[in-house]
Amino acid sequence: MIGLLQRVTEARVGIQGEVVARIGTGLLVLVGFRHGDRPQRITRFVERVLNYRVFPDDQGRMNLSLRDCHGELLLVPQFTLAADTDSGNRPSFTPAAAPEQGRELFALLVEAASVSWPGTQAGRFGADMQVGLVNDGPVTFWLEVD
Repeated sequence: MIGLLQRVTEARVGIQGEVVARIGTGLLVLVGFRHGDRPQRITRFVERVLNYRVFPDDQGRMNLSLRDCHGELLLVPQFTLAADTDSGNRPSFTPAAAPEQGRELFALLVEAASVSWPGTQAGRFGADMQVGLVNDGPVTFWLEVD
């Protein structure tokens, strides 16, 4: 399970010109799933996202989590994160979870995140989405939970 965490001042997801999700200050997390990712690891992934210290404290050090800041959370499925880019000029998506598995895992992730962090927003699996964001910092982290 891969998460690309971006600290944002705002983010949104549009589908066919309609905004389907929007947050203010918080985290935009692009999520990719690979073969072998298990539903049992979703709780751990959610806890890592909510507790990952990427927000500045009073001294400007990244010591605060989304929980500490009471920020917002936007989850966006992005299967391209699981691409194999080791060779050639075209990515291979062989490592990515099958669409059915990815859809199920993303639904479970959104459900678990919503329970732990009410107000969680989400993009739509399989949709052609336009994602807009203002990255704060910029601060971006690659997070993996195996």
